Amino acid sequence: MSAPADFNIDHIANLARIALTPKEKATFSAQLGDVLANIEKLKEVDVSNVEPTAHAFPVKNVWQADVAKPGLSVEDALRNAPAKRDNMVSVPKVVE
Repeated sequence: MSAPADFNIDHIANLARIALTPKEKATFSAQLGDVLANIEKLKEVDVSNVEPTAHAFPVKNVWQADVAKPGLSVEDALRNAPAKRDNMVSVPKVVE
């Protein structure tokens, strides 16, 4: 199928930030024309009885519920710290 006259392949290439040779321009124009022709065919499908949806399938949460659970005690959390001060890990100063 030939490329329709209502799009400019040079403008599209510029938007895509690609440089095309004349041969590539001819090839891509024809391919883009085929894609646009197929999209036009989709307009012929009767979708008047189809309910609009955001997803093709029902969306379910596959993760388990977010339930708060007790964490580590301060002593357990700081057990392997090389230096600690006021229930915090103490590190060397890195910013003057």
